[in-house]
Amino acid sequence: MKLVVVSAGLSVPSSTRLLADRLASATAGRTSAEVRVVELRDLAVEIAHHFTNGFPGKKLAQALDAVSGADGLIVVTPVFSASYSGLFKSFFDVIDPDALSGKPVLIAATGGSARHSLVLEHALRPLFSYLRAVVVPTAVYAASEDWGAEGLPERIERAAGELAGLMTGLSAARPAKGAADLEVVPFAEQLAALRPTG
Repeated sequence: MKLVVVSAGLSVPSSTRLLADRLASATAGRTSAEVRVVELRDLAVEIAHHFTNGFPGKKLAQALDAVSGADGLIVVTPVFSASYSGLFKSFFDVIDPDALSGKPVLIAATGGSARHSLVLEHALRPLFSYLRAVVVPTAVYAASEDWGAEGLPERIERAAGELAGLMTGLSAARPAKGAADLEVVPFAEQLAALRPTG
């Protein structure tokens, strides 16, 4: 099982990367997932070139393949101008439109103030819904004052548990490439099968 973390932090050290690492550790602790981190800061030039020439460079191609082949994603962005960063959005603009379809995704963000926490609901969740990903119910926002305070570790654990549950459940149910689609059983039939007979 593969867990890919996409971090759009720009500084070193980065609170965005710190949050990404904590989420990854909490999720990996619940699954047997192999974790790979994609640092968008290192791919900025190749992302820009992809927009102008239509082809990904070697490192960007590897990152796109990792995201496409992941069983689950953790995506973390700093907040700029009350939304996700341009680098974060650019990466998801160049990915194949079907790459995230049905893929479990945990969304998270960092910012200087708790006032920007709604970025998760008005920017990130709609973006990944548009990409047809399965976004976990708990999103994690970490403002500067959240580090070392009560609440953040609990939110990290809850979100990680939700992602781990989706990864293990969906990866077991997901057909292999080329396999037939899953059989859809009408709810009435499922309900009838649960009723005691005689």
